[in-house]
Amino acid sequence: MSGVVNGCKTTVAARSRRCSFAAQEVFKPRVQVTRMDFVSRNPATGEVIARYRVMSDAELDCVLAQAYSAQQRWRTVPLAERCQLLERIADVLDHRREAAATLATLEMGKPIVQARAEVEKCAWACRSIAQQADDALAALPIPTEFRTSRVQWEPLGVVLAIMPWNFPYWQIIRAAIPAIVAGNAILVKPSPEVTGCALQLDDIMQQVLPAGVYTTILATHEQIATLIGDPRIAGVTLTGSTRAGRIVAGTVGGALKKTVLELGGSDAYLVLDDADLESAAETCVATRMINSGQSCIAAKRFIVAEPIRKRFEEMVVERIRRYEPADPLDEATVLGPLARNDLAETLLRQARESIERGARVLLEGGRGTAGSTFVRPYVLSDVSPGMPAFDEETFGPLAAIVPARDDEDALALANRSAYGLGAAIFTSDLERAERIAARLEAGSVFVNAQVRSDPRLPFGGIKDSGWGRELSVFGIREFVNVKTFVIA
Repeated sequence: MSGVVNGCKTTVAARSRRCSFAAQEVFKPRVQVTRMDFVSRNPATGEVIARYRVMSDAELDCVLAQAYSAQQRWRTVPLAERCQLLERIADVLDHRREAAATLATLEMGKPIVQARAEVEKCAWACRSIAQQADDALAALPIPTEFRTSRVQWEPLGVVLAIMPWNFPYWQIIRAAIPAIVAGNAILVKPSPEVTGCALQLDDIMQQVLPAGVYTTILATHEQIATLIGDPRIAGVTLTGSTRAGRIVAGTVGGALKKTVLELGGSDAYLVLDDADLESAAETCVATRMINSGQSCIAAKRFIVAEPIRKRFEEMVVERIRRYEPADPLDEATVLGPLARNDLAETLLRQARESIERGARVLLEGGRGTAGSTFVRPYVLSDVSPGMPAFDEETFGPLAAIVPARDDEDALALANRSAYGLGAAIFTSDLERAERIAARLEAGSVFVNAQVRSDPRLPFGGIKDSGWGRELSVFGIREFVNVKTFVIA
């Protein structure tokens, strides 16, 4: 296929090379700039790493045309071959683990050990989805009076993925890989802060997949809105804030496109009076502080039975004291900077306003090194509805302990949230856990373990946490036409 960009005819391969160069080039400020560059900045030092040019409307149209054409061919590639390519992507991810991890640490401050684990998880997901694809996409016979009646799963077309910064590889992989194996092509719009990571992943995909099946685009909000309305876009997936989800859902709804929205969370961890407190405290703190607290499924609200609350508070404070902000490239670091200055300021506001409304300070946090976005962790107790630490998503190192009178009170407090992503229960009585879990308003419930995403299990939420599912057979089937086929 060929296209015309700025008057120049280009083949698919040439477009890939040219756009890759344009995206990776570091641009110096120009007087004639008409739209903002994407800026990659090291949050630990405040230094600018690189600037990336936003694509022109003509370039975006060219990329979309190529993706649309490529998808028509990709859908005809046998599923077994598509799965083999996913296995190759996993191999390349393994090979590039160190470079990819280091770049994530530089761009968004993720501690290097956690960054390596993220890349490893991406490779695992590619292999796991490849293993599940045959079952997920196999035709489903339905007994009827007809000679033949079955359900077929057929790809929708080109999917637009609007991705966040906090897990710069994992968020893209878990959205893109199921869609790709189902026969779709995908355009990935990354968060500006982690453009370098997105391009690192793009280079891996271009090395393995046919041209046009996977493409990274650098576009403004206005350009994305235009893309959503283009008839060549068949579906949209977004991982981001609830506010962003509302905006995108409104635009996508007007265009009548399929969507998957993975939005914010305020996960409740219920620690009941018969819980193993050592294990519960260790798990709650670990999941609250992972990725420096910047995870949608981190434990946000520790809802603790009153009889054990004091001891639990002591255990939590003892463990969180170990999380000292430090250089994220250091192998020993467990708490890096927040990804942006505005995120640090938001967390400080949430802590301050919660304290003003009656939250009790067990561990005083605050800003770290000048010029950086380090935040020392907070532990607040007596947190209740009406406080930001309870009502809002806290994206950083802030642990909120919420007292509960009994199981019914704990359940009511857990569900008293606009969010419904994940929840966890800690108890030695598994029947008790089953009863409570059945009434928790969440997309995932884990008992005596932290909530996590797993390529073998569906991931997503309800209420203001979004809709649709990623990963597993359910994620593979999100962007497909569920076609009924009948022979009389």
